[in-house]
Amino acid sequence: MSTRTLRGIGASPGISIGPAHHYMGHKLIISRRENANPQVEKERLEAALLQGKQEIHELALQAQGSVGAREAEIFEAHEMFLSDPDLLEHVHEMIEQQINADYSWQEATKQYAAQMRAIEDPYLSARATDLEDVAQRILRILQGEQEQKPHITEPVILIAPDLTPSETVTFDSQKIRAFCIAEGGPTSHVAILAKALGIPAVTGLGQAIDQLREGAQVIVDGTAGEIFLDPDTATLTDYEQRAQTLARTNKDAFASAQQPARTADDHLIEVGANVGAPEQVEEALRQGADSIGLLRTEFLFLERDSAPSEQEQYTIYRDIFQAMQQRPVVIRTFDIGGDKPAPYLEMAKEMNPFLGIRGARLALKHPPLFQSQLCALLRAGEGHRLRIMFPMVSTREEIKALQEQVKQAQATLEARKASYAREVEIGIMIEVPSAALMSDVLAPLVDFFSIGTNDLTQYVLASDRTNATVAYLADALHPAVLRLIRMVSDAAHAHGKWVGLCGELAGNPLATPVLLGLGLDEFSMTPGTIPLVKQRLRHYSTTQARDIALHALDLHDANEVHAYLASL
Repeated sequence: MSTRTLRGIGASPGISIGPAHHYMGHKLIISRRENANPQVEKERLEAALLQGKQEIHELALQAQGSVGAREAEIFEAHEMFLSDPDLLEHVHEMIEQQINADYSWQEATKQYAAQMRAIEDPYLSARATDLEDVAQRILRILQGEQEQKPHITEPVILIAPDLTPSETVTFDSQKIRAFCIAEGGPTSHVAILAKALGIPAVTGLGQAIDQLREGAQVIVDGTAGEIFLDPDTATLTDYEQRAQTLARTNKDAFASAQQPARTADDHLIEVGANVGAPEQVEEALRQGADSIGLLRTEFLFLERDSAPSEQEQYTIYRDIFQAMQQRPVVIRTFDIGGDKPAPYLEMAKEMNPFLGIRGARLALKHPPLFQSQLCALLRAGEGHRLRIMFPMVSTREEIKALQEQVKQAQATLEARKASYAREVEIGIMIEVPSAALMSDVLAPLVDFFSIGTNDLTQYVLASDRTNATVAYLADALHPAVLRLIRMVSDAAHAHGKWVGLCGELAGNPLATPVLLGLGLDEFSMTPGTIPLVKQRLRHYSTTQARDIALHALDLHDANEVHAYLASL
C-alpha cells in the first residue's frame, strides 16, 4: 500500500509516529419535559452551577501544573459563563414556562454558541467551544452522571472531530503522541494547549480524518501540517531520523536562545515575541526574545462590562515595559470590532464583520476610548523603546487620521504637564491587500511595517482558516502571499524603514530562509518557537536566503513551496 498524504493546518510543531486512535467524546442530548414546579428546577440548576464551578476550579489548578498558568486561564472563561446574567436569565425564563432545567440549559447555551459561531471569527469560535464544554458539564451534573475521563492505555495519534479544553488537558499527555483534529486552526484551544504540552498537532483536516483508520500507522508533521498514512519503509525511516534530529536541534536551540540571531554573513535579525497578556512576558524572555514584536491589547478591552480606564492601562503597560527594560516593545492598539464585540460600545450588527468596523476603523469612530489608550501608552513608554502599531489599516487617509490622534494625545499630556515618551515609532500592520499593494505610498508616512500574514492570507486567498472545508487554501506560503511580502519589504527599504512579520508564519522554521530572503528585518512569534527560528536564521547567509526566496516566488502553488523548502 502506497503512502498517502493529508494536509491540514500545522497547529503545534514537531514530528510524531504511532497508531491512529479515534476519540469521540460523550455528548448528552436532553429531551424536553413539562415540569409543574419551576422553583425546584431553579434550585436544581443552581446546585449544578455551584458544583460545576468547583469542578472547573479544580481543572484549572490541574491545568496550571500541566500546561502553565497562562494556558490555564482558558478555564476562567468557563467559570464566567456560569455567572453570565443574560444566559441565566434566558434559562430562567424557559424554566418559568414549566420546562425542565436540563432542557432549558441545553437550548439556551446552544443558542448562545450558535450566535458566536455565526460571526465566523476565530476568537468567538473558541469561545463557542468553551461554552459547549461548560454546557455539557452542567448537563452531566443535572443528570447525576459521573465525569468520564478519557482512558487510553498505549501511546497513540489521537484523531477527533474536535476537542474541548477540558478533554485536551484531561488526557494523559504521556499517551498522546499527536493530535489530528477536523476543526479549528492555529489559534484554537487545542492548538494553544498542544503547544503548551509540547505535543504536535494538525487541525483543520475536515472529512479527511475519516481516511485515518483505527490502528493504522501514521506520521504527523505538526510543523508542515502534514499527515502520512500507511507510510512505506523509506518514508518511515526518513521521519524517524527527522524526529531524532529535531529533538537534538530543539535542545541545542534552547541552549543558545539568549544569543542574538546573526546570519552567516553577520546581519543582525531581531526576533521578538507575540504576547497576549502580561503573564507571557517572562516566558518570552526565557525563550530568548529580543523584543516584543506584538503586544495584543485586546485582553484589556474584552470580557468586561466597561472600558478600562487610562490609569488601569498605564499600570499594566508600565509593568510590561519595566520587565522588558530597554528592549523594544511593539504595542498594537485595540483590535476589536464586529468580530470581537465589546458590550460597552454601541456597535451595529454586521453581515461580514471581517470587512466591517474593526481595528483602526473602530478606534477612529470612538475617539475617547482611543485617546485613553494612547495617553496610557505614551505615559507608560517614557524612558523605554515604545513602538505603537495600528491594526487593519487600508488607506493613506487612515494613517493621517491616526497620527492626528497621537498628536492630540500628546497635546493632552502636555496640558496636564504629564511625563510621556517623546520619541515613539509609529507603524502599521500590513494585513489588508490594499495596504500591501500601496505600501510604497504608505511607507513615507510611518516608521515601520509589520506584516500580519494570518489575516493577509485569508483576504488574499479568500479562504477562512477556521473553516475546515477551505482551510487548506489559507496557506501563508502560497506564492501570492510571498509576492506581497516582497512588495512590502522592498517598499519599506526604499524609504529607509524596517519591516517585520508577526503572523504565525514567522514562527514556522520551514519558512525562515524564504522570509529572510524576502528582506525581513524582524520576526515576531509565539515565544516557544523563538529558539529554533533564531538557530535557523544563524544557518543562512542573506545571499543564500535571497536565492531561496527568488526560487520560491517562481513556484506555482503552496504545495510546491512546501516541498521545495522541506528539501533544503
